[in-house]
Amino acid sequence: MHRPTTAEAEIAEELATVRPGLLPRYAAELPGARAAVLTRLWRALAHEPLPWLAGRVPWAHGLALRLADGRTLRGPHTDPYATSAYVTAVRLDRERYEDPARLMTALAVPRASGLAAELAHSVASLALSRAGADHPKEWPEQDWEWEQRVVDGHPFHPNCRSRPGFSVADQLAYGPEHGPVVELGTVPVPAADCSVSGDWPAELRSGGHLLVPVHPWQAAHVLRRPYDVWRPARPLMSLRTLALPGGPHVKTALSARLTSSVRDISGYSVRAAATLSAFAEDLAARTDGLLHVTRTLGAVTALSPDLAALLRESPEVYAAPGERVLPVAALATTALQKSPAWLASFTRLALTVGLRLLDLGVALEAHGQNLLVVLSADGAPLRLVYRDLADIRISPARLSRHGIPAPGLSGRLVTDDETTLRRKLFGSLVAGALAATAGSGPALATALRTTLPALPHTPDLASLYDTPVPTKALTLMRLSPDRAGDLWTTLPHPCATDFPAAG
Repeated sequence: MHRPTTAEAEIAEELATVRPGLLPRYAAELPGARAAVLTRLWRALAHEPLPWLAGRVPWAHGLALRLADGRTLRGPHTDPYATSAYVTAVRLDRERYEDPARLMTALAVPRASGLAAELAHSVASLALSRAGADHPKEWPEQDWEWEQRVVDGHPFHPNCRSRPGFSVADQLAYGPEHGPVVELGTVPVPAADCSVSGDWPAELRSGGHLLVPVHPWQAAHVLRRPYDVWRPARPLMSLRTLALPGGPHVKTALSARLTSSVRDISGYSVRAAATLSAFAEDLAARTDGLLHVTRTLGAVTALSPDLAALLRESPEVYAAPGERVLPVAALATTALQKSPAWLASFTRLALTVGLRLLDLGVALEAHGQNLLVVLSADGAPLRLVYRDLADIRISPARLSRHGIPAPGLSGRLVTDDETTLRRKLFGSLVAGALAATAGSGPALATALRTTLPALPHTPDLASLYDTPVPTKALTLMRLSPDRAGDLWTTLPHPCATDFPAAG
């Protein structure tokens, strides 16, 4: 019998107080949540350059990992592109582990205890998310309804639902999968103490003050100050971005650790917002109508990453009557991607746009949250919408080759390094959005084999044909807090791999 981890027991105890009716469903969801997180962790152990692994060798029933201390970890064959929870247990020498947190504790590698605590919270929070999710509509009408269907979070990150600092009441009140309405607030700040980019609306001005939208959790736990209730909003899958009824999306400074890192809104991102938005809008116009980029309407910071906000167009403005626009991450909740023809069509659209922009000089962070697809009334993929420009990469040299002026930007957004540019796009789009939509290596391989020969031949496309696919080493990053920036690994190319049956 499985002994509940501390995180599982704590959430059960809180749930008994704030929502006792969910307890049976929560308990029923725990085994599946453990398998889902363990599958993500096994993917990392099998493919990331973890310094305490001495080797990986096949064995009769899957893969064996030799640890530097002489122990051996055995698990099933891996499909790094699979989204199903196919790993239910692994063995460390003679001991069997079904729980990812207990496995990480047993591995006892540097910083394992911290990651084990995060994994335990990810399991418990994922079970809570699955228990509380109730989305009966097969084809939602509103964009935020699609966002709330993405219950499991990141498809490949072991910390897919880790929300440290959030109580059960917080998760039920603010987690999009639970379908809440969040009362956003505002905090008045003297205009002289603010930095503004774009047009800050009159609704958010009062005398000599700017009214900065604030998330209730941020006000209570970080700012620790009162706020004025502003407007109700629906949380989107990023948690800190919310949709106003009939209006724009509001990106708030919610300084909580979600999956990998603590998110905030830097002063530089606010100052660059208008320039970046105008540049991206001009670039999207060069894609023959296949891509729209949601405009940043205004951005403000009270000279602190803890009190800042961006107002951004809703992607719905780019959907004509009868069409639907939804984040690519939500495609996995439909039956569309089960059709090889549909998946090939979507893959062709996504790669056409991504490679075209890369050739022009911009690498998108095109994962399933930032990238949205516009579907026709019968579900055909028509065009793409991209949002959140904070982590794209811009190549002045590539822009210059096409006669496009480089925007007046600096810092990590700007690079001419070919590896960095290709990692950014292929890691997010191929190993991220397309893999998660396909759901497995064989399905992704079929879509790529159908699609790649029909795309315009460029050096970037050539690099996608025959080289391993880059992806962020998400677990290594969590175990390496002293190393700044992204860390990378590669996955076997799906078209050059025979994937054994998982499980």
